[in-house]
Parts: sequence; C-alpha cells; structure tokens
Amino acid sequence: MNVFLDLFLTFLKIGAVSFGGGYGMLALIREEVLAHGWLSEEELLNFVAVSESTPGPIAVNLATFIGSSQAGFLGALLATLGVILPAFCILLLVSALLHTFLKRPAVQGALSGIRPAVVGLILGTAATLFLSVVCGLSGGVFAFDWRSLLVFALVALVGWGLPLLPPLKAKNRKISPILLILFSALLGVVLWGK
Repeated sequence: MNVFLDLFLTFLKIGAVSFGGGYGMLALIREEVLAHGWLSEEELLNFVAVSESTPGPIAVNLATFIGSSQAGFLGALLATLGVILPAFCILLLVSALLHTFLKRPAVQGALSGIRPAVVGLILGTAATLFLSVVCGLSGGVFAFDWRSLLVFALVALVGWGLPLLPPLKAKNRKISPILLILFSALLGVVLWGK
C-alpha cells in the first residue's frame, strides 16, 4: 500500500476507535507503529517524550512526528489529518445534538462504561512505558537503568512531594508541568551528558 494512504488510514483508525484523548490513544498508536515497523520501541519512546514536551495534544504531535519521519511533510499532514478527522466530525455531530443527546440513558450508560476503560488504557500504557524506560524490559529482555529510575523518583518527589511542604501547601500551589519537564531535561543532561 502507498505509504501516504497507509499513514492516513492507520491514524484515521486510531482516531476513530480511541477514547479518552491523547493518553488513551497511546496504546493503540504504539501497537500500530510497531506493527507497521515505522519505528523501534526506543524511537517511539523518544517521540513520546518529545510529543509530551511540545505544545499541543500528545496524539496529534505523535501523528505529526511519525508521519514526518515516514513520508516528510505530506506524511505528517496526512497522519495528523487522519488522527483528528474522526474527533472533529464527532464533535460537529455531538454539538448539533448536545442537549438531547447527552440526556439519553443509553448515552450516559455508554459514557459510564467507557470512562473506566480509558483509565485502564492509560494505566496500561503508563506501565508499559515505565517498564520499557526504567526497567529496560523490551522483547523479554531485562536491562535495568538506574539513571531512568533516579530521574523518575526525583521528578515524582518534586512533583508530588514539594506541594505537600507547609509553605506551598498553605498556598495550595502545584508544581508546573513545564518546570517538571525542564527539571527532567536538566537531569538528563547531567546523567547522560557526555
């Protein structure tokens, strides 16, 4: 199949069957990208890191990066269009029928069933990424990376622990995700820098 058509149809399928936003799509994106052989596991993890730290939805950023890596600008455009087109069409339809549509018991029931599934997909993807990055588990091979675990622990401590300290807790402040990304980048330079 033509690479352009393949990119568009693959990301159209991802956009059409995924619920829960970008993080809910990560599991399906990972599965499709590895099945097509577009990226290795390590390359995909790097793309996820870059997609997370650049502005915009992670799934759209990933589609753009993957499309670009496979077929340049046109590939990026088609993959991005494919991943956003289903949501765009559904939102147009839902916004036209919003008031009556959301009040129906069947719709409420479907949404109630989808929410836990999305949480499960996000947690499963998080566990897979954690095992791949920190534990080095890929393809049944275990290669523990103490530096990745140290970065994870320090960022978690700063992100979750610092706001619990009395001065910040009294002001009900949280650490900015942007600062956490910059902090993790600094740790990466210190621990992996040459």
